[in-house]
Amino acid sequence: MYSQDSFFDLSAWGQVGLVFISLTLFLMMVLLARRCLRRLPIWARFLGALILFWVFVSASPQVYYMYYRMIIPDLPLQWVIWPPKNAVIPFEMLFFSHQKNLSAHGQGILGWAIILAAVLQRRHP
Repeated sequence: MYSQDSFFDLSAWGQVGLVFISLTLFLMMVLLARRCLRRLPIWARFLGALILFWVFVSASPQVYYMYYRMIIPDLPLQWVIWPPKNAVIPFEMLFFSHQKNLSAHGQGILGWAIILAAVLQRRHP
């Protein structure tokens, strides 16, 4: 399924760097959802998680583009942050029906992790 993904066009070190950036962003977003939304009612935590996911889908391409500029020096400096052209795209990612690539599927997993981190809060005695 992923054999044609651009991830496999990178060198081994390029792949390691991309995985490191992805895991770092993943952990940051899950912790952000957990910390920032924990005192809100459940409906607000759920809505906040969806908003955080939408922000990630919109803003993360810039982080990845800057990484690609480091490993592919010929890429021009440009701004790639744009909201999704269609508001349905983040929801398609959540249900793994947007695109069949590692990026879209990874974002879908992140979306569910953000939602779970926001909604499933520990009870304090």
